[in-house]
Amino acid sequence: MTNKDIANEILKNVGGKENVTANVACMTRLRLGIKDNNQVNVDELKRIDGVLAVVQADTLQVVLGPGKVNKIAEPFAELTGVPLGSEADDETESTENIKEIAKENKQANKAKHDKPLQRGLQHIANVFIPLLPGIIAAGLINGLANVIDYQTGQAFATDWWYMTIKTLGWGLFTFLPIFVGMNAAREFKGSPILGGIGGTLCLGVVVTGSPLSTQAISMPFTHAPYTVGVGGLITALIMGIFFAFLERNIRKIMPSVLDTFFTPLLTVIIGSLIAVVFLQPVGAGLTTAIYTVMDFVYTKLSVFGGFILSSTFLALVSVGLHQALTPIHVLLNDPTGPTHGINYLLPILMMAGGGQVGAGLALYIKSKNKRFKKMVMSSIPVAILGVGEPLMYAVTLPLGRAFVTASIGAGFGGIVASLFHLGAVSQGVSGLFGLLIMQPGQQLSYLLALLVAYLGGFVVTWFFGVDENRINEIYPE
Repeated sequence: MTNKDIANEILKNVGGKENVTANVACMTRLRLGIKDNNQVNVDELKRIDGVLAVVQADTLQVVLGPGKVNKIAEPFAELTGVPLGSEADDETESTENIKEIAKENKQANKAKHDKPLQRGLQHIANVFIPLLPGIIAAGLINGLANVIDYQTGQAFATDWWYMTIKTLGWGLFTFLPIFVGMNAAREFKGSPILGGIGGTLCLGVVVTGSPLSTQAISMPFTHAPYTVGVGGLITALIMGIFFAFLERNIRKIMPSVLDTFFTPLLTVIIGSLIAVVFLQPVGAGLTTAIYTVMDFVYTKLSVFGGFILSSTFLALVSVGLHQALTPIHVLLNDPTGPTHGINYLLPILMMAGGGQVGAGLALYIKSKNKRFKKMVMSSIPVAILGVGEPLMYAVTLPLGRAFVTASIGAGFGGIVASLFHLGAVSQGVSGLFGLLIMQPGQQLSYLLALLVAYLGGFVVTWFFGVDENRINEIYPE
């Protein structure tokens, strides 16, 4: 059906042009003033191709989606002879619209960049995301426990309740390779428990009675000493994926009567031997490479590295490449790792949201488009609290230039975060809520860095990022 055909069908099912007193195009819906509601056939309206929903309120609202509504509203107005309006009635409508358009823009952008790399990174992210609640809790426990121990001289070290809580904080990271192996196997269509068994090879636990405690054991090919726990979380991830692959292929050739017993047995035995000889060295090499790169960017490049990281993060998010950072954040929050559980990368990246807030404020103040201003203002409060998707996908990213200036402005916040050596003890929040996960004593420094990001985004956008013609083109009044 053409847009005019859809407009004709809508008009027919609302009682004809004599029954329409007003037609207003909002962000996603055509809102109609109706003389006699008894003439409206709601069921038939919902069946029209292109109509997403019908809402009966003080006006009849035909939901068509952003962009589509304008293409249908214009021929509809011509058919009724009633001039087309476009102003939303209230702030609630604006808030609802910003969420809808952000969601649809995000889905469209995701489809546009749905490439093998992005899909692969999404699989990796799916392994770690279910673990985040535990990582957040354990990270906060470890951070608070360190402060309490330092301030009190370990006064609670002999209290059972304190040791119980502290044990949970360290316990999660101790056994995290098992959880990573399980989730990796599940994500790649294998049995989670078999992936978890592969993860045990990364725990660094010596079997009771093992000769490792008294003598060296040589590895094949390299004749290097056999050591347990090589590779950490990256190896556990690789093992979970490999065990899933191995299990699926063994099951294809295993007779059904033997499958229950021999498929898991062969998966574990073959998988573990290959993993120890080949996969663990690969995982260890990748882990070392990650730390080396992070150290170079953070230490060697210093404030320049902070600017690069924070100013490019929004671009990574927009195309889904930020998923690659999920396991890196987990590595940095591991108290047994080189950074002792302090994530120096996260506060720098969190400045990206600050740049967007500043850009949004500049757009709001400088633009004359009332409809656009309502959209921006409805998205800024949640962005300040750390939820930046509505502002990015509904405002800055569609405008293009404002997205670039927001990213540049965020870079100045990244410089300050690098100068103050900000570190997070956990993850999962950003914006003002990021104050909760900063190292104790760094809250004011974090707030200053965030304010600099706000200011940077505002100033750069004010001078270079406001294109009123583009705004009016995308968000016509």
